[in-house]
Amino acid sequence: MALVEARRVELPVDGMTCAGCASSVTRALEALDGVEEATVSLATRTATVTADERASEADLRLAVEAAGYAVPTGERSDEAVHLDALLRVAVPLTVMAAVLGMAPGIPAGLSRWGAAAAALPVVVWAGRGIHRRAFMAVRHRAAPMDVLISMGSLAALGWSLAALALDDAHAYFETAAIIVTLVLVGRRLEAGARRASGGALRALLALAPTTARLSDGTEVPASELEVGTRHVVRPGERLPTDGRVVEGSGAIDRSMITGEPTPVEVGPGDEVAGGTVNSTGVLTVEATQPAAESTLARLTRTVAEAQATRAPVQRLVDRVTGVFVPGVLLLALATLVVRLLLGGPVDDTVTATIAVLIIACPCALGLATPTALQVGTGRAAQLGVLLRSADVLESAREVSAVVLDKTGTVTEGRMRVVATTAVDGVDPVEVLHLAAGVEAHSEHPIGRAIAEAVEEPPAAFGVEARPGYGIVGMVDDRPVEVGRPSWPLPAELAAATGEADDAGHTAVQVTVNSRVVAVVAVADTVRPEAADAVAALRALGLEVVLLTGDTEAAAHRVSTEVGISRVLAGVRPEGKVEALETLRSSTGSVAMVGDGLNDTPALAAAELGIAIGGGTDAASAAAGITLLSDDLRAVPDAIDLARRTVATIRLNLVWAFAYNVAALPLAVSGTLAPPVAAAAMAASSLFVVGNSLRLRNITGRHG
Repeated sequence: MALVEARRVELPVDGMTCAGCASSVTRALEALDGVEEATVSLATRTATVTADERASEADLRLAVEAAGYAVPTGERSDEAVHLDALLRVAVPLTVMAAVLGMAPGIPAGLSRWGAAAAALPVVVWAGRGIHRRAFMAVRHRAAPMDVLISMGSLAALGWSLAALALDDAHAYFETAAIIVTLVLVGRRLEAGARRASGGALRALLALAPTTARLSDGTEVPASELEVGTRHVVRPGERLPTDGRVVEGSGAIDRSMITGEPTPVEVGPGDEVAGGTVNSTGVLTVEATQPAAESTLARLTRTVAEAQATRAPVQRLVDRVTGVFVPGVLLLALATLVVRLLLGGPVDDTVTATIAVLIIACPCALGLATPTALQVGTGRAAQLGVLLRSADVLESAREVSAVVLDKTGTVTEGRMRVVATTAVDGVDPVEVLHLAAGVEAHSEHPIGRAIAEAVEEPPAAFGVEARPGYGIVGMVDDRPVEVGRPSWPLPAELAAATGEADDAGHTAVQVTVNSRVVAVVAVADTVRPEAADAVAALRALGLEVVLLTGDTEAAAHRVSTEVGISRVLAGVRPEGKVEALETLRSSTGSVAMVGDGLNDTPALAAAELGIAIGGGTDAASAAAGITLLSDDLRAVPDAIDLARRTVATIRLNLVWAFAYNVAALPLAVSGTLAPPVAAAAMAASSLFVVGNSLRLRNITGRHG
């Protein structure tokens, strides 16, 4: 039997107001043949579906619409604008109903009939979306919070109409109108808050230019740029896609991509990322990626996918809300029956029953996790931190130790000359120039370091690499050799070589005219921000470990410089996973930070893998967190932000559960009037959204 290939489809879904709505859409989608998984996000109002060819996009749309929700096909309507239109009618009519229904001195007939005339349009017209979704949900055996709101408002309206006909009971027209209006007000405020929480993703989308200017001045859609296409970027313009500078020089502002505020000077041969701004100079850039696969496009996709995932705790919340609404309906029925059996006044009994239906709506519970997740992942993206999924947040919270790979992570991964020692009577600067002349032809990291130590290396001829030793050539008519030290060495050079070895540096000798005249020490330099990053990790209560395949001497030189006390040296690439397992037994959950291909297995094996910017694609793919900047201070930023997002989610959930636990007894006892219950429900949701929005104020150490 041939395997059917699955694909991912993302659908916008309008009309969702609570976790129950999201669950209804999820069930409707997963009931279709061919659908493997459906993830519905209340915060982003999207459904991400993994399905094979048996479930077409049209089938998915029909399933969502059959469940009572809309799938917009064109430009998405603004929920806030729609709610504003409803409230422009609902608010004045509700005020009128409240004044007529509760103000003293108004004749009874005018009071009742006037309140009825004002309340009916509010409940029936302004609340029509609530009632429609409730009806569709019941048809599909679902129970979102709209069922409770609809039943509460219609119960108040129905009782009031009966009272109007019988003329011997208290009417609740103003209560029915207030319930609907307060719910709409709450949703309008939530819509504004959700718009604010999604600002990071919208800001990323806005970074992508829609057009590109070719070398001949022709403007074309950015989406038409192919790999190898040359285009011109003028000062102040954004780069349409990733590329390589082939002509010109300028300063690139990467702050919206990496969080780094200082522009970076670029010139021919330098890589540049789409979405960044060319601050100065005119650049001719050759595209290395189509716009759809640029750094910015990948960043935007990753953020959107992370916001659509569900945190582990959300699965528990989904199960709770799945039974919560039916439970509240039973509680409301029990309140009605028991109070009537106990001989309670009918007016008070109906009031208490309506209050139970309204107060228990699990709006805050449904918003607690997805809203915090949306704000947290969005803020992380603004700081140059990509969170792959919601699961990463929990992993970051549990981490107790951080393992830093040395080369390319704690160090720059680039050798530099740190000392040149020459024998008596020989100028070390001149010797370094001669060595740079032959090394300018070398691709070896040590050779490149020596060549780059001189601004203009002299010309060399007859250059020849000698494997296992070094390189030879003619410079200024003198034979020059650069390679491994050969013993015995002159005393001063032997001492310099020993000092280099003790410091973890690499020493090479320079021979001119067959005479050993100097020793050059090179080393991989430590990133200037590494010590600050280590201190920040320790401030978070984390143990920091340095992992390297280098010698003990080289490892301890770096660890001492940055303030790391625990070192695992001499670990070969294939032994990194085993080293993590050994470390885990003593420290607990481990985070691995690396950038190279040989770090990939360890990044995947750690509870939390963090790939730093400039690393390989394989390392990024294996990591749960990718840092767009190579600033090591982004590591504590990422862990701190993830932890604070989890803390916000937990506080939201504690509040939401506590609210319902405390409010229900008050409603059952008749202490809370239905309008107060509606206001409390809206306030609870706004607390959760407002608490989540505080994550936008987190600042990064490297920004």
